[in-house]
Amino acid sequence: MAPTVPLPALALVALVALVAPGLGVTPGCDRPAHLWCSSPEIAVACQVESRCPNLPPPAAAPVELSLYYESLCPACREFLVLKLFPTWLLLPSEMLNITLVPYGNAQERNVSGKWDFQCQHGPEECLGNMIEACLMHEAKNFSTYFPVIFCLESGSSVTKNLDARPVCPLSWQCLQIYAPELDRGRIAACVQGDTGMALMHQNAQLTEALDPPHQFVPWIVINGKHTDELQAQAEASLLGLVCHLYQ
Repeated sequence: MAPTVPLPALALVALVALVAPGLGVTPGCDRPAHLWCSSPEIAVACQVESRCPNLPPPAAAPVELSLYYESLCPACREFLVLKLFPTWLLLPSEMLNITLVPYGNAQERNVSGKWDFQCQHGPEECLGNMIEACLMHEAKNFSTYFPVIFCLESGSSVTKNLDARPVCPLSWQCLQIYAPELDRGRIAACVQGDTGMALMHQNAQLTEALDPPHQFVPWIVINGKHTDELQAQAEASLLGLVCHLYQ
């Protein structure tokens, strides 16, 4: 009489036979069978996703939002301060990726090998655009520089110090409050040097490459697309739009 095989062992043999007949494991599956449902990655490698009902769903891609704006544009400041920043605060970080491009309706020209910029609201706006571009360049991390930019855009002046002392190339109070770890000397050097010019030229190229071309600011691009409908939805209820698009 043949020996009795325990039922769990029979189930395991059956699973192996279903997944990879004659092999015992699938190519790329280097885990024992009792671990095949321990993570989505292992289940995919062992080709048993459909047999692992308790696996968490795969993470959704974040909604990508790019804002093309000018530092002194009233409508841009309103959208950034009252819509974009509060939405970013409310949502988990994995739901929304934001790219800020301060340039807008500016124009650039090459003068004797150096870039010269003309901005819609004058030289102060060009300075504000460059301050924010340099801040992003030096801070690197979005969660570090976005609160500073929010502070700058919500104040009475983007480019002047808030405490009535002599004019400074950045509102150091915003920096001290929201990102005191940043080196303001490096930001000032960027604004006053070739790096700031290069960053503004880069923003000019990004803005000029928009398809369709931007017609006004703020110009909002969602998941690589700009339409009148997306723009209107973003301005009316950005939080609702992101929640609707996040799959």
